Amino acid sequence: MRKLSLVSMSALVLAGCAASSAEPAPAPVATATPAPYAPAIPKGTGIFAEPSTLPFQAPDFSKIKESDYEPAIEQGITIWLAEIDAIANNPAAPTFDNTMVAMENSGQMLTRVYYVFGALTSANTNDNLDAIDSRMSPKLAAARDAITLNPKLFARIKTLYDARDTLGLAPDQMQVLTLAYENMVRNGANLSDADKARLTDINGQLSTLQTDFGQKLTKGTKDGALMVTDRKALAGLSDADIAAAEKTAADRGLAKGSFVLSMQNTTQQPLAASLTNRATRQALFEKSWNRSERGDANDTRGLITKIAALRAEKAKLLGFDSFAAYALSDQMAKTPERAIGLLEGFLPALGAAQKKDAADLNALIKKQGGKFTVTPGDWDYYAEQLRKQRYALDQNEVKPYLEITNVLENGVFYAANQLYGLTFKKRTDIPVYHPDVTVYTVYDQDGSELALFYFDPWKRDNKSGGAWMSNFVDQNGLTGTKPVVFNVENFTKPAAGQPALITWDDANTMFHEFGHALHGMLSNQRYPSISGTNTARDFVEFPSQFMENFMTEPKVLANFAKHYKTGAPMPAELIAKIEKANTFNQGYALGEVMTAALLDLKWHSMGPGMTPSDVNAFEQSTMASLDAKGLQTSLVPSRYRTSYFRHIWGGGYAAGYYAYSWTEMLDHDAYAWFKENGGMTRKNGQHIRDTILSKGHSQDYSVMYRNFAGRDPSVEPMLKARGLK
Repeated sequence: MRKLSLVSMSALVLAGCAASSAEPAPAPVATATPAPYAPAIPKGTGIFAEPSTLPFQAPDFSKIKESDYEPAIEQGITIWLAEIDAIANNPAAPTFDNTMVAMENSGQMLTRVYYVFGALTSANTNDNLDAIDSRMSPKLAAARDAITLNPKLFARIKTLYDARDTLGLAPDQMQVLTLAYENMVRNGANLSDADKARLTDINGQLSTLQTDFGQKLTKGTKDGALMVTDRKALAGLSDADIAAAEKTAADRGLAKGSFVLSMQNTTQQPLAASLTNRATRQALFEKSWNRSERGDANDTRGLITKIAALRAEKAKLLGFDSFAAYALSDQMAKTPERAIGLLEGFLPALGAAQKKDAADLNALIKKQGGKFTVTPGDWDYYAEQLRKQRYALDQNEVKPYLEITNVLENGVFYAANQLYGLTFKKRTDIPVYHPDVTVYTVYDQDGSELALFYFDPWKRDNKSGGAWMSNFVDQNGLTGTKPVVFNVENFTKPAAGQPALITWDDANTMFHEFGHALHGMLSNQRYPSISGTNTARDFVEFPSQFMENFMTEPKVLANFAKHYKTGAPMPAELIAKIEKANTFNQGYALGEVMTAALLDLKWHSMGPGMTPSDVNAFEQSTMASLDAKGLQTSLVPSRYRTSYFRHIWGGGYAAGYYAYSWTEMLDHDAYAWFKENGGMTRKNGQHIRDTILSKGHSQDYSVMYRNFAGRDPSVEPMLKARGLK
């Protein structure tokens, strides 16, 4: 997942705009140099008023104080609004420079502070930061609306757009202008004043509710962790896992002899695959399943119904039948029907695989003397046993070959070197926001400095669940700034003195998130609104999922999969087992993702007045409809239940979770192209860099893909990779 703290201020302006139907008459396009125009713009104060003096303008966490954020955000909003007002009220006729470029350059102080603040409220928050976030979110929403609903600003952009073919614009300039105009129209450029006022109110409410959802879920996930006092209840876990659980309990101030199994954001919890005590497995699943439905202060269901209803009303106001139709109108898929069609095409094969897998697991349970049939809480435990039986593969055999720094430096970084010629150097002179974070300078193929990369791998109680990428500084050809990118994960931190070993899935997550990082690092665009990962949801996950393929490239795997004690390479027979097991359990692995995506689209396909008051009843009805299409949702539940679906209620993926499957189609098709054209070579790496990774949103997504592959994408490689064909 890529988690956005805040996109560039220029992109915010271009991303969601509306204006009154009572527009001022558009000024003629300028044909001569206008008179000097120097409006008064307020000056900011404090540490965020000017770019950081650190390398790459990296934030100086040694000097930033919590008390800096709120005044800096408020000043940043004031300055941004003044800058936009100056553009809108410029007496000179609109030109690309005095309107579009000026917008691209606006909001720099707010960008600096909110990139840092957004990173911390996601990865290292506390009650004070959460309180600031709650106060600032509606103010930011109001500022965005004050800009996007500015009729004079829209009039200038419309004037340029209407004359676009006569302006002699370069292709990237035409794209910036076109996106600005289309997004303004899409977001209500022709609304009445009354409708604009209602839209502003809705956006303010949504901002507050979504912030509240994220905070409640983080706290509910922490409070919902499973606590046990009997070490025997943890039978099957490794000594390192038990030590980590004991440390988590101690960190929470619990009595000696207590153990806490903290939760990741998904329904299934990785430790369930090892726990031999069925009661503990069931308790862990129950804690995960009900983390946000306990009727306490962190119950999210009331927020969800309000968010869904407001989104449906917003979509109707903007001329769409549903929020899903609105959200997908500027995506690669274009319509909910096209996205749903892709997902539902998998259901018959997935349902058949789930039935077969459940029968196999029940046979194993019966063989072991069990008097029960498999439940979701049991699934991973017995699936792991079956994996061991069929493929003689034990995940605990794999972990000693996956020491985290080795995976990063000799796996992830090595793959980036082989594909793109990048090199990396760890540095200790850049302040970080938490001791877990490490920093690297990234050098391009010619030895020049390309980017700065931060890596924050370990789970913390004050960190949002999941994994994501974002920026502290964007690539920007106008200002010459180079990207400062960070990856955040939630791996289980080893106890003191224990090796930092991770799972195979964790290593895969590292490759995934670094694919996002590469998308940001390799960007080469003039205008920040179309640079890096400022792309559609169903395109932004393509580079990240594509990068996952190179984890198992033989020369990459051989370079990092080495025993942490001896340095011995992972045995060929173990690698063969992993490869053979690659399509094992796909009924569950893909099924839980497809179910979540369809649940998301179901929630966001309703019109105004259709939002259910009972979250659980709606979810159950949706699952029943999927079961009627062949799925087994009582055995393979959604990867995220409605009440803890952070992606869609607080993470920017509303009606967009399907993007993971859509972009998986792209990634498998792109990897098939690589294999058809010589495999993992610098030439092929340069080709995808030139056609995809450097382009941002400077071109239409389908055009970019055809420029890369010479064809439209096919779903066939994905079906084969998943073992479904």
